[in-house]
Amino acid sequence: MKHLLILATLALAACGSTSHRETQTTAEVKQYIQRSLDALHAASVALKTAAPDHAWSASSDAAAIATMKAEWKKARIAYESIEGAIAVLFPELDVSTDERYDGFLAEKADPELFDGEGVTGVHAIERILYADSIPPQVVNFESGLTGYQAAAFPADTTQAQDFKNKLCARLVADIDAMRSQFTPLALDASTAFRGVIGSMGEQIEKLEKSATGEEESRYAQFTLEDMRTNVAAGVATFNLFVPWLEDAGGTAQRDAVKAAFARVDTAYARLPGEALPPVPTTWSSAHPSQADLATDFGKLYSALQAEADPTAPSSLVAQMNACADLLKIPQLPQ
Repeated sequence: MKHLLILATLALAACGSTSHRETQTTAEVKQYIQRSLDALHAASVALKTAAPDHAWSASSDAAAIATMKAEWKKARIAYESIEGAIAVLFPELDVSTDERYDGFLAEKADPELFDGEGVTGVHAIERILYADSIPPQVVNFESGLTGYQAAAFPADTTQAQDFKNKLCARLVADIDAMRSQFTPLALDASTAFRGVIGSMGEQIEKLEKSATGEEESRYAQFTLEDMRTNVAAGVATFNLFVPWLEDAGGTAQRDAVKAAFARVDTAYARLPGEALPPVPTTWSSAHPSQADLATDFGKLYSALQAEADPTAPSSLVAQMNACADLLKIPQLPQ
């Protein structure tokens, strides 16, 4: 489920009276999403531009591949900053842009890796960019899927030009559509606040999927950075609400939320790199052993689970709920 920055109310703003602070917050949330969409577009265009027009060689095209990977990571960070907004505002574009390989194959087999049809978006491009270094557990998972095609670099000029002018061009076109459709929308910022609360559940989900090779940025081993970006987006969104919260007398709640986000940041800061720590071979999220909880993976799981617990008074979710109640922000529909 994609909760981060969910903006469920799209009609001309919310009903009833709106305070100056709420209006200001709504405008700032929209500006935040717009900046991320612009960054996503710029990185996607740069990735397409860097793609070679000939069959790829890991050695002679190393510089171009490195540039494409760097731009892919920029695009990924921009998308993860606003993924819940895209999921609700533009559900079809969200699928074509961010669906996982197994999600596409569940609908229809796609024997052509490069044509911009069937399997598309950031993960289709990621799968090709990292085709020579996909982790074994990911190959084991995907090779069991109906319609599986092994990932590969473009092997000839036609495939290379299709990658550039069809698959990458499809991503750019989808992002262009998001940007043009987003500009005239009027938004309700209060659902964005509830979306940040829901995003903590997504953090746990991403960890659990890593145990089976189903994690999101599985080819680049970038999922830890995805999750860090989700939290950073949550912090950025919450900060937009701080003046409104302070006007409502919520300084204590403000400080409690900031302290909870700091604890999450500390849990991430102790882990190096962009990939999730190795999952213990005996891991069970239902009944994790003390030994498994003592691993880096287990420590991260425990820290995130504690902050997502709405019944723990000092948890991030509990304190965010307290802020939402103070601001009279309603629950999101189930």
